[in-house]
Amino acid sequence: MNFKKIFSAAFLTLGLCPAFAQRLSYIVSFPNLAHHEAQIELVASEITARTAVFRMSRSSPGRYATHEFGKNVYDVKAFDQSGKALPLTRTDGDVYEVTRHSGYIRLQYTLYANYADGTYAGLDATGGAHLNMPAAFMWLKGADNTPITIHFNVPEQWHWTVATQLQPTSDPLTFQARNFQYFMDCPTKIGLLRYRKWEVKNPDGKSYAFRIALDAGGDDTTFSIFSEKVQRIVRQAQVIFGETPAFDYGTYTFLASINPYVHGDGMEHRNSTMISSPVNFRGDDRNLNTFAHEFFHCWNVKRIRPRTLEPFNFEKSDMSHELWFAEGFTQYYGGLIVLRSGIGKDTDFVKTTIASLINLKMNTPGARGYSPVQASEEAVFTDAGVAVDKTNFPNIFSSYYPYGAAIALALELELRSRFNKSLDQYMQAVWKKFGKPEIPYTVSGLQDVLASFTGDRKFAETFFDSYINGHEAIDYNALLAPAGFLLKKTEEGRAWIGIGGTRTFSEKEGLLLEQPTLRGTPIYAAGLDVDDKLIGLDNQDVRTAADLNNILSRQKPGATVDIRYLHRGEEKKGSITLGENPAVSVITFEQAGKPITPAITQFRKDWLGAK
Repeated sequence: MNFKKIFSAAFLTLGLCPAFAQRLSYIVSFPNLAHHEAQIELVASEITARTAVFRMSRSSPGRYATHEFGKNVYDVKAFDQSGKALPLTRTDGDVYEVTRHSGYIRLQYTLYANYADGTYAGLDATGGAHLNMPAAFMWLKGADNTPITIHFNVPEQWHWTVATQLQPTSDPLTFQARNFQYFMDCPTKIGLLRYRKWEVKNPDGKSYAFRIALDAGGDDTTFSIFSEKVQRIVRQAQVIFGETPAFDYGTYTFLASINPYVHGDGMEHRNSTMISSPVNFRGDDRNLNTFAHEFFHCWNVKRIRPRTLEPFNFEKSDMSHELWFAEGFTQYYGGLIVLRSGIGKDTDFVKTTIASLINLKMNTPGARGYSPVQASEEAVFTDAGVAVDKTNFPNIFSSYYPYGAAIALALELELRSRFNKSLDQYMQAVWKKFGKPEIPYTVSGLQDVLASFTGDRKFAETFFDSYINGHEAIDYNALLAPAGFLLKKTEEGRAWIGIGGTRTFSEKEGLLLEQPTLRGTPIYAAGLDVDDKLIGLDNQDVRTAADLNNILSRQKPGATVDIRYLHRGEEKKGSITLGENPAVSVITFEQAGKPITPAITQFRKDWLGAK
């Protein structure tokens, strides 16, 4: 161990002089990494509250449901400046109180962390420390504006480095945060990290340092090739807004763990992003959408910020009406930025990504029957929230990520066809109105920007009433035509009952329905639902998916046939009117034998091409 650095950190925090009054200081040590534990000390001085309340968070930036981080904190103790134990009362699962103190408390606890992703924390003797702050650090309630210092006790012989957006100091293992909110927004990686660095210049002449801090295998050449792709993504995102934000301390960091020992996730932060992907790193393109999506968030979410999330409340879930824009428009741009970076073909992008967005809006009950605002409000239950009871989410909720992206697509095509403008330009207008001056926005504020941007207040009002606050159908066929694309039924003329495709059932001597049947489908109208077992159709037994497909292949949409199923073990009989799968695919005019005009070619280039 590096006792000199440990002694220095202890002196800094335990012997606070007046110059450090009203500071909070953390010391993080790793005496038991083999068993995924860290020892953390929080030193608080000049406490004015009679009762000092320390707690763990229940939510995390970029997550909107509750997460009980307090379950992985234990052996919590409190001491005074002389090292004497102070009475400590646990008043809730994640809340501890000290009622008798002299203004100075040293809180000590053990953190267990073995789930490295964009939300939680991981500690490992080989993999190092993967710290999302809400998942790792207790905090003093009421000290929101108090500056914070943190020191990591890392022995020199480990050769570990620290990557974080925290403010650096002269000591490479000591960092600062200007307040509580900033500290919680600063994920930190510590370990045998590899780096790639470059600079990006804004039109005003100011340059910002970018870096990838990578926790992965693979050779340096592979890393360099991958880094160049990320640099292209950064450039294309910068063009959309006309500039990068003024990153604090002049640096933006991609914290990336691409190895089999983490869990898949991506989480945005003000000047960094935490990306984890449980695959062996080969420098391929599979993670680039995540890099593009999370980087886009440094504008849209971290600075173009919904008023409902400002400031973020770490004690509860955080409900927002605007996630269709904050997350959904970002989802739309993630894949588009990768395409504009020269990775992939525009027609493939439309046939896969764009088609999936259109199908979600057109064919899921949640998007047909509920607005994007309502979908956003459900995030407190659906954003990695954990529940043991069954829900009816398949019928009432469509994720605000693709749902919002489908709205972004519609607005993009509408702006280009009707106003000869682009969604890029709208995002720039939102950036200038709300993001750059960091003024929190509302749904009505976004509508006002659209009205001003297009010069058509009636259009903006109708669009928001119909598709943001409402859930009206969108004519994507008409919107896609100027780009030379059209929609086609994927199973036209084939009989369909409303299950299949996605894994909604299992084969257990019949088809056991494992999800609620969907509103608007034949099987829903026939009265079957989750946990029922389909055992017969059209006077024939059904035991497997192949049986079902064989029966349907001999029928046509509109036919009415008998149906048999088990409900709570009792056989039921009824009838079902077969339908046609509403799923669509996107095809090009070329495939449909329709002419491609110069205007269509230019439209595609302007929309999908590099900027």
